[in-house]
Amino acid sequence: MTIVSICRFVRDIWDRAMDRCYHLFPCLSDPARRSSLGLKLALVTLHLIYAGILFLFDGDLIEKTKQEPWYTSLYLFLFFATLVQYFITSSSSPGYVIDAIRTINEANSRMQKASMASKQPASSNNGSLAITVDGSQSGRNLLASNSMSWSKLVMDMYPPSTSARTWTCSYCNVEQPPRAKHCHDCDKCVLQFDHHCVWLGTCIGQGNHCRFWWYICEETALCLWTGILYISYLKAYISRAWWKDAVMIVLLITLSISLIFLLLLLIFHSYLILTNQTTYELVRRRRIPYLRGIPERVYPFSKGVCTNLYNFCCARGSIYKMEPLPTAPEIQEKSRPYSCLDVVTCRCC
Repeated sequence: MTIVSICRFVRDIWDRAMDRCYHLFPCLSDPARRSSLGLKLALVTLHLIYAGILFLFDGDLIEKTKQEPWYTSLYLFLFFATLVQYFITSSSSPGYVIDAIRTINEANSRMQKASMASKQPASSNNGSLAITVDGSQSGRNLLASNSMSWSKLVMDMYPPSTSARTWTCSYCNVEQPPRAKHCHDCDKCVLQFDHHCVWLGTCIGQGNHCRFWWYICEETALCLWTGILYISYLKAYISRAWWKDAVMIVLLITLSISLIFLLLLLIFHSYLILTNQTTYELVRRRRIPYLRGIPERVYPFSKGVCTNLYNFCCARGSIYKMEPLPTAPEIQEKSRPYSCLDVVTCRCC
């Protein structure tokens, strides 16, 4: 029996085993989903390793748990809350354009059926508050009064002289409202596209940016707390067992690198929230057509720090909120330097 035949025999066994696995778990047949599940499993394993080694090595922590159970309970609560937030964020929709189009089409269909049944124009009770557009008629319900096609809705958010090619996606051929972008990993257009997160296995956009920020915040707090516990252990048990010290030091170094990255990421996304920007808009500002002529320090979609925070934290997740491009007078007003009177009147808010 040659080496080639042995390898072929092993390969056949492996292929049959994988076919059975894909038959039992169809989600594993997709390479992208398989990679995403592998990353999720790796992240959960890392969390369990860091927490497990800490409780395995640190005898003082076990004693403290018996004397002050609330301390360990709070730590474990944060630990599990972070993992839960991770899975909630990774499974949430970023706000796909195709879903918004489907929402409008379904609402229009319901209104037409209601109008035909009653032989009267559909009233505001037949619509559902699903699509809102900021602007001069801020927060108006586009589905509550009369039907409107998606193409007409998108067209009204751009200047009249804008070419249709500007807002039409060349990949999925849908009309993109301002701030939307096609994600090549998800193969869909995303409203207020921020970035595609590899660790979460999904895009970050309008629908899950708030959940993503809270996940980063919880992960940062967990890393900081875990790092403090690791340092406390090394102070108390240094030079007792060299191999334990080596393991703890290596884990502490990697934990410190992760903490620095998470802190920077948290600060960066907090800045984006306060100025109503996305990572894509900030990084590719000069390549985005509707941002090219706007000065660098002007945030065209910002409505003030307080309003930006309210819209980010308190906006309903079931509403697709879209923002039209600001007019020339609005850009000129936002470009005006701040004066003492502006500070007193809280112009930035």
